[in-house]
Amino acid sequence: MTDHAHHGPATRAIHGQRQRDAFGSPHMPIYDTTTFAFETTEALREVSEGRRQGPLYSRYGQNPTLYALEETLAALEGAEAAWAFCSGMAAISTLFLTHGRRGIACLGEVYGGSLALLEQQLPDLGIATHLLPGHDAEALERCLAAGAGLVYLETPTNPTLTLLDIQAIAEQAHRHGALVAVDSTFATPINQQPLSLGADIVVHSATKYLGGHSDLTAGAVMGAEAVLAPMWRWRQNLGSALAPHGAALLSRSLRTLALRVRQHNASAQAIAEALPAYAGVARVLYPGLPDHPGHALARRQMRGFGGMLGLELAGGRAAAARVADRLALFTLAPSLGGAESLVTQPCTTSHVDLLPEERARRGIGDGLLRLSVGLEDTEDLIADLRQALASLETP
Repeated sequence: MTDHAHHGPATRAIHGQRQRDAFGSPHMPIYDTTTFAFETTEALREVSEGRRQGPLYSRYGQNPTLYALEETLAALEGAEAAWAFCSGMAAISTLFLTHGRRGIACLGEVYGGSLALLEQQLPDLGIATHLLPGHDAEALERCLAAGAGLVYLETPTNPTLTLLDIQAIAEQAHRHGALVAVDSTFATPINQQPLSLGADIVVHSATKYLGGHSDLTAGAVMGAEAVLAPMWRWRQNLGSALAPHGAALLSRSLRTLALRVRQHNASAQAIAEALPAYAGVARVLYPGLPDHPGHALARRQMRGFGGMLGLELAGGRAAAARVADRLALFTLAPSLGGAESLVTQPCTTSHVDLLPEERARRGIGDGLLRLSVGLEDTEDLIADLRQALASLETP
């Protein structure tokens, strides 16, 4: 645990960095240095051999700006350690290459890029991957009994906002000696703490809510030092450590994370409650709604319900495209978690590589819109959705 384990998340986001700049800056400046000098060979060896943490070579991730960021990331998740990567997929691929060689059990819906990696690239490397329904404990038990060493899941899932029980899955996996990794990008550390529920590793696409301004690309993993340590060499030799400029931008963003997420939560809840009243709306997928199948679980394992919601339209693909094209404040674009609200049709973006029947099996209908609710005034966002949905009432 970090020195700030007894503090709240907003305090940890600001004070989680233990290292201080030598010249008194309240936050670590950008050290864009590629290599760092030493007074003696022995001092260099202490760092290069891992006997002491210190700056050495930025491609390896041994940079003061990166160290400060990683201390804050660890503090936010209540973890012993954190590694920062150049993207979320860099973090996920390094996780799989390090801890997935005995086999990976992937539960439920995950990001399309993660699915492609699991289905296509990893089997080519001889890594067994198993795509399982999220709530099928018997299928998971068979997979674990066969030797799978890593259980991987998202909760809430992308894009259907399904909830998976982290504690129950962790208990089942640990009985077989398997690790559990949770992609908590949709939830953020403010709304959910997977490590406290028994997970071994937390993964984030920091491009999303942790960055929060649509101006950086990054990823992160957090967990116990012993669990993360084997990933360091993969990150070093694949060259996937986050660069200092990106680390500084991400550190800046984390200082306002708690404030931003609270507003994302509040606006998404209000929008989810308003949408069912409008014509053409078949279903609203949001964990904060009492009729959501995972609502009770969300109340147990989350502090807030997040800024993402699914809007399924009765008119299918054409209706979804029509509404998306008429929105003015929701920008039509992939990604999520920024200050601006975004809308995307998963069948044309995040899950376009899946066959239509596979999307249907996973509950990703062609009429589904994924909304990333931003920081605009809530009333303005509801009005924008109302006028776009009104277009479905006329031919």
